[in-house]
Amino acid sequence: MGIAETIALSMGIAWASGINLYAAIVMLGLLGSTGNIDLPPDLLILQNPLVIAAAGFMYAVEFCADKIPGVDTGWDTIHTFIRIPAGAVLAAGAVGDVSAGAELAALIAGGTLAGATHATKAGSRAFINTSPEPFSNWAASIAEDVAVIGGLWVALHHPWVFIGLLVAFILLMIWLLPKIWSGIKALARAIGRLFGAKLEPEAAATAGASSRTRGESEGVPEIALSLPSGGEEPQQT
Repeated sequence: MGIAETIALSMGIAWASGINLYAAIVMLGLLGSTGNIDLPPDLLILQNPLVIAAAGFMYAVEFCADKIPGVDTGWDTIHTFIRIPAGAVLAAGAVGDVSAGAELAALIAGGTLAGATHATKAGSRAFINTSPEPFSNWAASIAEDVAVIGGLWVALHHPWVFIGLLVAFILLMIWLLPKIWSGIKALARAIGRLFGAKLEPEAAATAGASSRTRGESEGVPEIALSLPSGGEEPQQT
């Protein structure tokens, strides 16, 4: 592999891992095992049938979970701890035995790219979940799968084209991520105000009932005084 091919494969698999790790593993594993591509030595493990089967099973689970509003956000939250380190390790493995410095650089860059891609996906899906209909989730999920497969194909067959597209994507993420973060904070504040407004009358009613109960339990027993005729002392009843 030349330098451009190595960079494209390394950063391509990191980028794809942040979106759909299992689809990336299945695609590279199948292409390698069928002889369509020659994977670097450190990525030959992806050709193992057990690895392909495990990744294929998890891809099937993600394919379903990713299309259910709310479930997709939970899935993305859990995979924060899976996609990012996996993207870093795969990026480092794609470099091969060039040098220890190059492998470490690929590990750092790959982890960062996988993390940024994952954050962009998870944040955008959180916004999509505010839509009541499910079709936008399906469209976004299918588009992500197509992007992963198509992006890796471009990285493998047209590395310079992929590098150019990746630079454009990174610039887009730099512009988009702050807006996504601001939007998520605004959405969280709106949800907080909504639930606060609903809970306020219930809290007031509960406080009133509690106050009445406390007053009854602490009340002073009534004392009746009678003044009998004949000047006797009043009797307490």
